[in-house]
Formats: sequence, structure tokens, C-alpha cells
Amino acid sequence: MSLAQPADDRGAGHALSELGFAVTRAGVERLRGTAEIAPELCVPGTSVLRTSVLAAWADTLTGLLAVDVMGPRVPVTLQLDVDLHAAPAGVERVVASARPLKVGRSVFAATVDFADGHERVLGRASGLFVVSPDPGARMPAGVNPLDQLAEPGGPLRVPLADRVGCVRRSAGEAALPRRDDGLNAAGTVNGGLLALVVEEAVLSALPGTTLASLAMRYLRPVRVGPAVATAVVHGSLAEVTVHDEGRDDVVAVAATARVFS
Repeated sequence: MSLAQPADDRGAGHALSELGFAVTRAGVERLRGTAEIAPELCVPGTSVLRTSVLAAWADTLTGLLAVDVMGPRVPVTLQLDVDLHAAPAGVERVVASARPLKVGRSVFAATVDFADGHERVLGRASGLFVVSPDPGARMPAGVNPLDQLAEPGGPLRVPLADRVGCVRRSAGEAALPRRDDGLNAAGTVNGGLLALVVEEAVLSALPGTTLASLAMRYLRPVRVGPAVATAVVHGSLAEVTVHDEGRDDVVAVAATARVFS
């Protein structure tokens, strides 16, 4: 789940706190997120906003709604999906609206609608959460996650992949290190950042494209890292597996992505 964390020992904040995303309440059981789009949030060499950034913001909003229901236990992302109507090129501002879909004792689902600053619909995302199986995992006492995200934060001064150390190893393979400034409330690699390594693996296999959709199934947390994503391409569709390389290469994420043709 994507929640801002306290400053790490290098004095830098959580990487996702630099994406310029501000969150407010928008009525009962609803959240609203807004962000001004900087070039550092776009696919390198283009003006197209990264789909993984939208995934991270969706994870944040749906995760916050899950905390309302499941807290103080830590909600864990089980599934995250993003579907775009068209490539978000030249977008200057994003407005996101989130609401619950299912509120259960152990499972929570929510949806997010994305639009640009001119109310043009960009796409929709959804998140599915379960309570962390670790009974000792608790949200920080006395901390309201929403208060931490009331201001946009940032600005991001380098491209997002550079900021978090995500690198393309070869065509179809990318790696993301486990770092203190990229963890979630459970101390494992943030689910939103795992979307970035999936995206980078796909874009390295299909250069010159951007993602139209991204579907992620979180199977295990990345506890050691790096998270290594490997993409197998079938036309415009890519199947991606993310392994926790430092943990005997256990499979952490199974994902599919489709690119705009």
C-alpha cells in the first residue's frame, strides 16, 4: 500500500511523497487527489504520463480508504488494475476521485476515476486489499495518513525511475532495489513502486510504446530485493513476473500489461 513514510536516515522523504499528489476528503467515504504533472513523471522522451504513476496514486487512494475500514491493522494490496481510454499525453493536471466498492471484514475493494484538469476522462483504476496476515503489523500510532498527504510534496527533480533506482537490465527485464524511501507501512517494497518496475520491463521490451492497461496480482511481499521484473511479449500484450531476487527469486507479482498500438 502506498502511504508516505517518515524520513529515512539520509534525510530524504518517501519517494512517493515527491510525486506532487495531494489528497483530501470529498464527502462521506470518498477521497479526491490532485497533482500537477511534471516531465519527470512522464515516460522518458515523451509527454505521456506514466501509467505506473497513476497506479501508485490509485494504490494510495484505495489504500487510504482501506485504512478507514481496516485500521489499525495494515491493509495489504492484493490486486491493482489501471485501464486508460487514451494515452495521457500533454496532461498538465490530474484529478482522481476514489470511492469504495466493497467493504468486508477481511476484504476491501475501491475504484478510482482519473480525469485531466479540463474534466476529460483519462481512465479508471481499482484496488483490492486484505488485512495483513502479520498480526503485529499496525499503522503508526497517533499518525493520520491523510494528514501526511494533504500537501502535494515534491517536487520530483529527476525522472521517477532514476529517483528510486529502477534500471533496465536488458530488453524485457528491469530491477528495483529495496530502499527505505520506497517501503510501505509493513516494511516491504511499496506496491505502487512495483508497478514502475513492471512498466519499465514492458517498455524495455517494446520501445516507443506506453501502457494502455496494467493489471497486477500481488502474491508475496518483496522483503529483500531487488524486485526484478521480466516481461514476455505477445503482440501488444505483455505478461510480467516480478521476483524477489534476494529471497531465492520467489514470485512476488504476476502482471499483465497492454500497450497502445
